[in-house]
Amino acid sequence: MKKIGLILAALLFFGLGAWGSRYFFAGLQEVAPANAAEKRAAPMPAPVSTQEAGPMRPVFALPDMEGISRNISAWDGKVLVVNFWATWCGPCRREMPAFIELQKKYGPQGLQFVGVAFDDVETIQGFMKTSKMKINYPVLVGEDDAMIIAERYGNTMGALPYTVVIDRKGRVIYGQIGEMSRQLVEETIKPLL
Repeated sequence: MKKIGLILAALLFFGLGAWGSRYFFAGLQEVAPANAAEKRAAPMPAPVSTQEAGPMRPVFALPDMEGISRNISAWDGKVLVVNFWATWCGPCRREMPAFIELQKKYGPQGLQFVGVAFDDVETIQGFMKTSKMKINYPVLVGEDDAMIIAERYGNTMGALPYTVVIDRKGRVIYGQIGEMSRQLVEETIKPLL
């Protein structure tokens, strides 16, 4: 009986993984600047294979920690790692030190991490004051709009953390729900630099 349960669990796991990857690229759409009422829903084409060029990254704008609206296109020409996170998310906090190290190491070569927080400004500021981490990349404040944007980037499950890697031409190359190891991030970005 245990064996049947394990087989069913494995089939469910791999089945959901296949379904999720099938819809990852198909679910990408353009997102209008931080106002859900103004968003446009133009679906992006699905790539033939993840080895080839992916779809163009959806456009969005959100305020940074100073309240200044920042458009994702401000980092065009760089290898982007967009990380959707929240202060209350343990795995999100665990992966941040690696992101800080990689930003420092590969920033001069054209790498740019961008954090999109599911919190309000006061919560993020409190986190940054009490945390020992010195975040060296832009953090955008998404609140409710962060979920809409994350969905446009393929996170149809609404899980955190969620990380997307975008090449210098603005194509989505990789997306992952869940904590990313430093090694995996480095292996993903190095060929793009």
